[in-house]
Amino acid sequence: MSHVTNFLTGTAIALSLALGGTTARAGDPDLIAFDWSSFQLPDLLATYVTQHGDMPTFSIFADDDEAFQKLSSGFKADVAHPCSQMIQKYRDAGLIEAWDTAKIPNFAEIAPAFLNSKIFQDDTGVWFIPTDFAYTAVGYNTTEVPAEDVVSLDVFTNPKYAGRISLPDNADDIWALALLATGVSDWTNVSDEQFKAAADWMRAVHPNVLAYWADPAQLSQLMASGEVLVSWTWNDTIALLRAENFPVGFQRQAKEGASSWFCGWVNLKDGPGKEEKAYDFINAWLDHGAAQPLLDNVGYASTNAVSMQSIDLAALKAADVDPITSTMLAQTPIDPALRDRMVKEFEDIKAGF
Repeated sequence: MSHVTNFLTGTAIALSLALGGTTARAGDPDLIAFDWSSFQLPDLLATYVTQHGDMPTFSIFADDDEAFQKLSSGFKADVAHPCSQMIQKYRDAGLIEAWDTAKIPNFAEIAPAFLNSKIFQDDTGVWFIPTDFAYTAVGYNTTEVPAEDVVSLDVFTNPKYAGRISLPDNADDIWALALLATGVSDWTNVSDEQFKAAADWMRAVHPNVLAYWADPAQLSQLMASGEVLVSWTWNDTIALLRAENFPVGFQRQAKEGASSWFCGWVNLKDGPGKEEKAYDFINAWLDHGAAQPLLDNVGYASTNAVSMQSIDLAALKAADVDPITSTMLAQTPIDPALRDRMVKEFEDIKAGF
């Protein structure tokens, strides 16, 4: 069996797990982690495995909105892995409780920029432990797509690539793209006119889209097969393809910009497992030994500033998480009402309205 066949088989299995919302890996029954599909890695959670002899039990979600809806509907887990823009919704819904940072020795090593919001920590406690960050930018087949075609986000409206494009099936990343493409790099104060311009841009691009990808495994398969040539994607899709020596580029410096984001862990109320193991899990994520496997396997960077000091700049550049100076739309928390409006508008666009 060829490397590509192996790769496509593996991604198809991962995709079925992600889309089905089933348990991806049964492990330690005393901790259920509700997670994205890319992070079930023994090397990443090495200290937890050493302590408890196995990884946690994982249940997988495909995007932030799916995770929130499932938890709001009564699904029980101990910890969940949302991105920063969702934390206000979790707090407002009463789904989470504060962390006791006295039990998290490396909490003080998290880069301050990732905790610079009263949504994450306030006088009532610390509600969010940021652990990982990366980018959403233009992924493209370097054999079929010349570099000059991806210097601008206009590539998504280029008729040359009609039917060969894939965009994310989540509101945050698609709106980050549309706002950047229409000249907005700060989504915390979007006017009605800016909202409409971005929505109109999405409607114009929609006919060019072959598929809205729900998971990096799905997009990796579409690009490896040659069906998709250009995408708006996360670093982990690029890491998956490069691991198979697929000719893929990641353009983070299009003239309109790219998007950055960070995610982390929340402590779910009334979790069925053991509280002390939730802290062991977080401590494994923030352990100094976790940053390298996170980078090597997923293509993401750790929020632990001390851990990141041990990784040289060449490795960061190779994974496309080195600092860049181009325009960047940071996916920081926004008004939940605006985000709900974005979700609804995106669903309407996909439905052809």
